[in-house]
Amino acid sequence: MDDSDLNNAFHDEAPVGEDSILSSRGLEAFTRKVTTTASHLTGHGVDAGNPYHNAMGQVHRQLARPVIQRRMFSMAKTSPTDLVRSKFSASEIQSRALSYLSDDMLQNIPEDENAYSLFQGFKASFPELTDDGKRNRRRSSRGRKMIEESPSTANGPQHLHKLKKERSTLMHELEMLGIRKNMASSEIREIDNKIANLTGMRRIILDRLAGLEQEEALLEHDIGDMEGRIDVAQVLVDEAESIAAATAAAARSDDDDLVTDQDVDEFMSKSIYEKIPSASSAPPKKRHKHTRRKSMPILHEHFDPGFNIREIKAHTEQITALDFDVPFGTMVSASLDDTIKVWDLNAGRCIGSLEGHTASVRALQVEDNILVTGSADATVRLWDLSKAHYDPQGSRFGRDDEEDDGIAFENPDDHAVDPPEGSMADCPLFVLQSHMDEITALHLRGDVLVSGSSDKTLRQWDLEKGRCVQTLDVMWAAAQASASLGSGEGTWRQTSRQTSGAADFVGALQVFESALACGTADGMVRLWDLRSGQVHRSLVGHTGPVTCLQFDDVHIVTGSLDRSIRIWDLRTGSIFDAYAYDNPITSMMFDDRRIVSAAGEDVIKVYDKMESRQWDCGAGITESEDGRTPAIVEHVRIKDGYTVEGRRDGIVGVWAC
Repeated sequence: MDDSDLNNAFHDEAPVGEDSILSSRGLEAFTRKVTTTASHLTGHGVDAGNPYHNAMGQVHRQLARPVIQRRMFSMAKTSPTDLVRSKFSASEIQSRALSYLSDDMLQNIPEDENAYSLFQGFKASFPELTDDGKRNRRRSSRGRKMIEESPSTANGPQHLHKLKKERSTLMHELEMLGIRKNMASSEIREIDNKIANLTGMRRIILDRLAGLEQEEALLEHDIGDMEGRIDVAQVLVDEAESIAAATAAAARSDDDDLVTDQDVDEFMSKSIYEKIPSASSAPPKKRHKHTRRKSMPILHEHFDPGFNIREIKAHTEQITALDFDVPFGTMVSASLDDTIKVWDLNAGRCIGSLEGHTASVRALQVEDNILVTGSADATVRLWDLSKAHYDPQGSRFGRDDEEDDGIAFENPDDHAVDPPEGSMADCPLFVLQSHMDEITALHLRGDVLVSGSSDKTLRQWDLEKGRCVQTLDVMWAAAQASASLGSGEGTWRQTSRQTSGAADFVGALQVFESALACGTADGMVRLWDLRSGQVHRSLVGHTGPVTCLQFDDVHIVTGSLDRSIRIWDLRTGSIFDAYAYDNPITSMMFDDRRIVSAAGEDVIKVYDKMESRQWDCGAGITESEDGRTPAIVEHVRIKDGYTVEGRRDGIVGVWAC
């Protein structure tokens, strides 16, 4: 074995195995033998003699051992770098692993915009020491004490030396302040970059959340379809079991009154058709309500207030009424174009149109899957939206399966495919006919429905029997109130700012069990007891027709054409607070935190009850930057900060509020 063989054995580039490292003792013994052999060769010339043969014999015997052979073969495949690394301790390896930087990372180091080094920044922020070892307190130039010198030394060299020393001190302080100023600016830029990166990450997470909520809505839709199929299958099984039981009972009887095929057909007819409601017959005795969304979407809660979630070109004329069930759920809108459209707010698509009213709808409400509408044709209609033939994945609308269904905050294209004809054919439940004039207000709570009309009456409806069970005459109640107070002004108080003919007689109402609140064109808010049919209390304060109201367990909020919103205390009947606006209030609603209203402007007026502040939200702010002027907002609805507003040009806007 010569030197070149040993060198090749130690410098072959290959990875190191766990058993490939020679022990220190064996390596030293092998090194001594090789050194002895080399010294004999160099010291004795060509004639090496017996020592050379003895040394080579020992090397041969060592190499003949299987363990040494395996280690030598492993060492032959080991690079020198790996041999050196194998001798490192665990702490040294950890230290090198933490301090190691790859060549790619060293090549892609971004350029530092800071003109000062790290040491300069440390030096500038470190407190300076004076000659006597005390911390130097920097003084402002205005408060700095001037150097006092005696007249004899004012022009001497010592005075000049002190002035130069003071100047160098000031220059040094100025330089340190510049470094600290640059450091603060660099920190601000670094924070801005971090904010930008976090904003991008937040956007990515919002996209992910939108996709999850969309998949959730699709899954709940499939679950609803499956529940409907199960109900149908259960009805068929029950009918088959009933027929089988009736046939078996008839077969066991000894009398000759056997069940014929005609009897069986008559039994099936009655049991099946009694379950199907029709527009001309009375409603079923029990209305089935199925909540479409079992989980509440939370995506809008992470948007900034005033964020435009989407904009829908719903109608060609003014929006007259709208409502929705849950955020990103189902919305129903009505317009002066005499159409009623149902929308999927998650995808921004029209599910279908409801047909049946012969005039425009003035009031509507969505409660779970039940929709109630009141029209100028003096009828109230109920609809079951769960029976709509709608595929949220878009396959029923001529779209490909691979096409995106529309993320919750992305607007679909303006040329979306219209829903197929007859998609809402199974939705009508029944019609309520009793009013003599157009329906201007209504409210559904549980199984209690109350409607208000221009015929100056309020009617309570029995939804199980489909008929009117109580009629409340507003004019009669006003006359009774005037008679009890001994007033000679008449039975109807004319408003000072607005005539009653220019506004709806019944502007708004809300019912809760046996309590009913109603706002009328005389500016009065009357609280009725449905059990007795009498007015329990009247709230006097508005000077114009009441157009909207809503109450909870403590307060009632009302809006009027007198350009004010008033908050009343239901316990005392007094005004708790009031807000004045520049234009009449046409619509208002509140949730746990905000009161939103439409006040004759292109924005929504928002009052935050938690922060006690008012601000504007809507297209009038976002579109003004592009030089556009949107239409006036007529109606607004809010639930959990998710706001929907309808405008005079038929456009519906959805906002995070």
